[in-house]
Amino acid sequence: MPDRTIVVLAGGLSHERDISLRSGRRVADSLHQPGTRVIVRDPDATLLDYLRAERPDVVWPVLHGASGEDGTLKELLEALGIPFVGSRADATRLAWDKPTAKTLVARAGVPTPASFTLTRDSFRELGAAAVLDVTAHELPVPVVVKPARGGSAQGVRIVDDPDDLPRAMVGAYTYWEAALVEQKIVGTEIAVSVIDTGDGPVALPAVEIVPRSGVYSFEARYTAGETRYYAPARIPDAAADRAAQVAVAAHTALGMRHISRIDLIVDGAGTPWFLEAATMPGLTETSLFPLALEAAGHDVGWVYSALADAALTA
Repeated sequence: MPDRTIVVLAGGLSHERDISLRSGRRVADSLHQPGTRVIVRDPDATLLDYLRAERPDVVWPVLHGASGEDGTLKELLEALGIPFVGSRADATRLAWDKPTAKTLVARAGVPTPASFTLTRDSFRELGAAAVLDVTAHELPVPVVVKPARGGSAQGVRIVDDPDDLPRAMVGAYTYWEAALVEQKIVGTEIAVSVIDTGDGPVALPAVEIVPRSGVYSFEARYTAGETRYYAPARIPDAAADRAAQVAVAAHTALGMRHISRIDLIVDGAGTPWFLEAATMPGLTETSLFPLALEAAGHDVGWVYSALADAALTA
């Protein structure tokens, strides 16, 4: 009989289903070891009855998009009393909503770009032209427009010309009912992953992101060869240290646990600016978290097993 059973949840109904399936397979492969039984399941209408009956030792929800990152599934797992890897429901909700995450992280003293959050209803009630006129006056281009919720850069667009702002808003509203219009910070784009296996959150080496197209789009993230990654990032040591501190501060301010990825831009003065946080980062062959583990000299299988162990005690 196995010492423990781990159920990896992958797939779901979000726009990021394929990425979740790829991540889930890699997690499952890394967890296979003597004494561990790993089961991969796609969440569906039978899942809760299955978990209630089987009572696995740990669930690892490797789910992206609303199905895994809006907090609902985590809350149900908490109600069932089944340990799981990743942030609890409350922290998951806070990080999932980008404007909320920015507010909480800013209150913790972390720099984050100036922004406006515009709902689709505000366009209907106040008039799109009037809303965009105020926004463009207070937050001139270049700006980044993104859905207030969501991941993998879906619906994200960089706007250099004010005339392109309406189209960018429509694109963002395709994915969520509110959009974040954010000042564009020029600098080096990095991601700092954070792990906590029981001794407190620790930042892994920053990974620098250099997309061939200049934009870290969905295709650039998940198509091999479309983006160059440097781990550790090619930034001064002082900036790397500050980025690590900022990542841990953001992780802590949002109440996250076990694993997270903090996306930052380091400007010319070496200041890291918080962009957003992922409670369950991608774990595919082109994802940033595994690259950071490799740069730190960690064995992926050992880390994933340690995170599963942490879920049993946290």
